[in-house]
Amino acid sequence: MKRIIVSAWLLLVLAVGTLFGQEAKYVFYFIGDGMGLNQVNGAEAYRAELEGRIGIQPLLFTQFPYATVATTYSATNGVTDSAASGTALATGHKTKNGVIGMNKERDSVLTSVAVWAKENGARVGISTSVSVDHATPSAFYAHVPDRGMYYQIGKDLIKTGFDFYAGSDFLKPVDRKAPEEAPLYEQCRQGGYTIARGYKEYRKRARKAEKIILLQSEEASQRDRSSIPYAIDRENGDLTLAEITRAGVNFLSKDLSKGFFFMIEGGKIDWACHANDAATVFQEVIDLDDAVRVAYEFYEQHPDETLIVVTADHETGGLALGTGAYALNLQALKYQQMSVNKFSRLLNDLRARTGNKVTWEMVRRALEENFGFWTSLKLSDKQEKRLRKTFDENFLNKEAALDASEYQKDERLATVAKEIINEIALVGWMSGSHSDAYVPVFAIGAGAEKFCRRTDNAEIPLKIAEAAGWR
Repeated sequence: MKRIIVSAWLLLVLAVGTLFGQEAKYVFYFIGDGMGLNQVNGAEAYRAELEGRIGIQPLLFTQFPYATVATTYSATNGVTDSAASGTALATGHKTKNGVIGMNKERDSVLTSVAVWAKENGARVGISTSVSVDHATPSAFYAHVPDRGMYYQIGKDLIKTGFDFYAGSDFLKPVDRKAPEEAPLYEQCRQGGYTIARGYKEYRKRARKAEKIILLQSEEASQRDRSSIPYAIDRENGDLTLAEITRAGVNFLSKDLSKGFFFMIEGGKIDWACHANDAATVFQEVIDLDDAVRVAYEFYEQHPDETLIVVTADHETGGLALGTGAYALNLQALKYQQMSVNKFSRLLNDLRARTGNKVTWEMVRRALEENFGFWTSLKLSDKQEKRLRKTFDENFLNKEAALDASEYQKDERLATVAKEIINEIALVGWMSGSHSDAYVPVFAIGAGAEKFCRRTDNAEIPLKIAEAAGWR
């Protein structure tokens, strides 16, 4: 009889433990900016085609045991921007497009899940592949009525005082309207931050640092301070999102007894989607998965106390996988060797080197080498005529015509080359802006079962906080 009572007690304990679960002590929150369902599915289908088969080659994060979808509309618009969606993902509150960390009336501030974590004694890291003061990362620490207030956002970064920040750089480190104020770099140092330029320098400085900001090298920022390079354009020495994630895990693990909250944004998925650059988009999604793999390595060491959530702030571009024929040819995208933006810079360099006397033979060679046209991908007569017509209209001592998307300006010929390789791959785009499509949510670990039903972006931080016991 006694044995039966003890056994019943053990079953009760196990049942209660299963019901309430282990609280998440270590939280990873991945946000793929612009990463809708088709961006993920397309990346997986592309990987399968590279193996010579129809289907998918799963990413790591799509194999997490819990998956659902989320709505993304803002408080004022059916289609959100990154400021409003970032605020929803950070604070659990909808707000007006363009607003960071404030309510839609812009008369009160909203507190983020990162701050809740800090108030509960956890260490906190905020990181991104774009600038540290961009919309999504800033929603976790800043409170401004306009996402374009980059200098003020930088000051809020220092004031909030999280342990680890990372990104390409500050967009506006100096306030030209207030020259008496020190540059943000100096204010960061005064606020107790060590600034590390690049992953190697981070490794040298991290041990003695109490708080740290990891940025790309000054040389890289001179070329482009707004973001680290696209994965497809990466060169040796470039800072990567996986390195940023590894650095954050290392720094936040200095005192594991406190636990941590770590947000990592794959910000350039969105940029490539705005440019309708499918090859670059899929490489950015795969690159985000590489960063998730770093977090997963940590999860494997602490499976009962770690929560990983992967989602997106919105879909960008209205990406379509298939353009009429019941087929895809995504493997064609493997012949694109660089982003459309980098190819545009290559054309610009050709102009500079030749005194703007670029020949069709030069351009054709560049298209062969960087898009596989003619050598690996057969062009129709119509497609070849489009390229030649665009060349005739924009070269031969003529000023370059530029096509602008949200974050870049590309030479017209680069735009046409992108459109043609998309046609060959049977990929379509509805626009160069955001849509109201569902976005994916994937989760694994402590509290991951909370992400098993359709949700809304504003519910996600509340579920994370509940899983971690921060609210």
